[in-house]
Amino acid sequence: MRFLAPERLLLLVGVGALAGGWVAVSLQQRRNLLRFTSVEMLDVVAPRPPRWRRHAPAVAYLLALALLVVAYAQPVRATRVAKERAVVVLAIDTSLSMEADDVPPSRLEVAQDAARDFVESLPEDIDVALVTFNGTTTIAVPPGGEREAVLDAIDAMELGESTAIGEAIFTALDAIEMAPGGEDGERPPARVVLMSDGETTVGRSNEEAAAAAAEAGVPVDTIAFGTPNGVIDDGFGGTEPVPVAPEPLAEIAAATGGRAFEAGSHAQLSEAYSDIGRVVGYEEEERDVSGWFLGGALLLLAAAGTASLLWAQRLP
Repeated sequence: MRFLAPERLLLLVGVGALAGGWVAVSLQQRRNLLRFTSVEMLDVVAPRPPRWRRHAPAVAYLLALALLVVAYAQPVRATRVAKERAVVVLAIDTSLSMEADDVPPSRLEVAQDAARDFVESLPEDIDVALVTFNGTTTIAVPPGGEREAVLDAIDAMELGESTAIGEAIFTALDAIEMAPGGEDGERPPARVVLMSDGETTVGRSNEEAAAAAAEAGVPVDTIAFGTPNGVIDDGFGGTEPVPVAPEPLAEIAAATGGRAFEAGSHAQLSEAYSDIGRVVGYEEEERDVSGWFLGGALLLLAAAGTASLLWAQRLP
């Protein structure tokens, strides 16, 4: 929280001075009673109510003044709001290495489950597109499609040979260009979320793709999914190691202004998507919160007045 007019908070010094004056007057009144009244008669002449009852109205009144000063300083608070018509392109690796079972039951099944949860968690105002990639890339669902279509396409993903991460980014940028423009015809704000377990083996390079995304102003968040111990069947009765490769993905994220994540389990992948979801499709907007302080001040003033009328038959 910050204040648009912080200099007005200096008025709190006056509230503090008023509090100090109240304490001084209260002490002086007590001394006067002791000076002109015998100690034996004091409880008869000036019976003392419970201490909290004597001070509660004044304390409430002073707190109300302090809240009014804070409200006068125009406090604002950063609030997350959903971007209207933002586009999120989810790009998922469907290369053969995704059949590895180092993340049981398999990388692909876990990836599908986490992707579904991510898509369902996004605000309804967000256009979600899906790109799948192995040696080739496909816009499985373009922007503006139904959420159910995206979920169905995630369920229907099939594996293929090779990995074209660079081409996947170029395809994601093409998908973004397919999104309907706003009233001014401009492209809506967009972001790519790319999940892969390997390195580029075919197609244009990661560097070329990252440069294109950066030039288009599209951040690419990356998730390196899998463990160093992944293996798949090599088709000849043996196995082929398919360790996760996080470094190339981290370089893509850094070059495009995105964020890089690593996940080696279902829980970690879900957490990565959750962290991305807190940013994707949202922007921070400062909103006036002076009403909170005004409301608190009014409640305190009402409480102070009511207590003073009940216990002293006067207003504070």
